[in-house]
Amino acid sequence: MGTIKDSEELGRLIRQERKAQGLTQMELAALTGVGLRFLRELELGKESCRLGLAFKVMASLGLACEIRSRTERRT
Repeated sequence: MGTIKDSEELGRLIRQERKAQGLTQMELAALTGVGLRFLRELELGKESCRLGLAFKVMASLGLACEIRSRTERRT
């Protein structure tokens, strides 16, 4: 899916996956147990977004987050 360098890229990825799965923001918010306002702000890349809830939304979409050193070689 690519490297995420900032909150806007994360939001864009979440919005893209939500749409690919045919979900509205309201449906995903209900499925995940987060507020609609939070989800909208997350998709817009708001930097003050709560990380724990962001991970909850990603998990609901079947997305995972991997962190690796920039100097680590990819295999």
